[in-house]
Amino acid sequence: MDRQQHVELMRRIAVVVLTYNRAGELRRTLDKLLALPVPPAIVVVDNGSTDGTAQMMHSCFATVRYIRQARNLGAAARNAGVLAVETPYVAFCDDDTWWAPGALERAVALMDAYPHVSVLCARVLVGIKEREDPTCTAMAKSPLPCEQLPGPALLGFLAGASVMRRHAFLEAGGYEPRLFIGGEEGLLALDMAAGGWKMAYVPELIVHHHPSSLRDSSTRNKHLARNALWVCWMRLPYGAALRQSWRILREASRSGILKPVLAEALSGIPWALKHRRRVPPQVARWHQWLHG
Repeated sequence: MDRQQHVELMRRIAVVVLTYNRAGELRRTLDKLLALPVPPAIVVVDNGSTDGTAQMMHSCFATVRYIRQARNLGAAARNAGVLAVETPYVAFCDDDTWWAPGALERAVALMDAYPHVSVLCARVLVGIKEREDPTCTAMAKSPLPCEQLPGPALLGFLAGASVMRRHAFLEAGGYEPRLFIGGEEGLLALDMAAGGWKMAYVPELIVHHHPSSLRDSSTRNKHLARNALWVCWMRLPYGAALRQSWRILREASRSGILKPVLAEALSGIPWALKHRRRVPPQVARWHQWLHG
């Protein structure tokens, strides 16, 4: 593939980078993306950082589109990034992840070749030692039927390491603000699947992840469990929702976070049931195959 072909492919994709109070990590990610042989269009969505991120963007990355939210919207801030671009495909990064050379071009070619696919999830290599993220190891073993797909079929994805078809993202409603951060992709994945879209894991697409030291793992784990409970009651048949809730609460108990998870989840159940929209039976079966 010559340079002009690379340029043509890269015109069809934009990268949306989500950040919050990680100016140093964001600088590294943008440097990596801008150093690609053919740099993509980039939109940075800032969740209201107070650490000098805005000043850094204006002084060091004036060519990168910068959207600053008035407050922290969590994952839902990505919606603004998707609305800001017009390319048919959107790649997502967090401020501590970046796409490897050649990955975005390959993703565009695959999206063109598989028009029924809404999401391609990349293989994530963690840290300097480039250890494969355990979630990717699990995705490679997906039991879902994968005929006419470029890789193992999924019913979920890694939010900061995926390429999406823009109109499928918008059709499904993007990220739900109430989920904030932590398993926020679960609801979007189910809604895409309910709309007839397919998702695939493609290990030849590489994303590098150097986890930030500025992480609140405790809060994130609580949100992961809370959001999983809400998504069950918003989309699964009642029997499946009960089974999954019991599994999630057992895991929360083993992790010592049962009380706060239960308190937050119960407070949101009326909201979840108000927005309940049961997925088709086939999607519910796929969910059961993956989660038991």
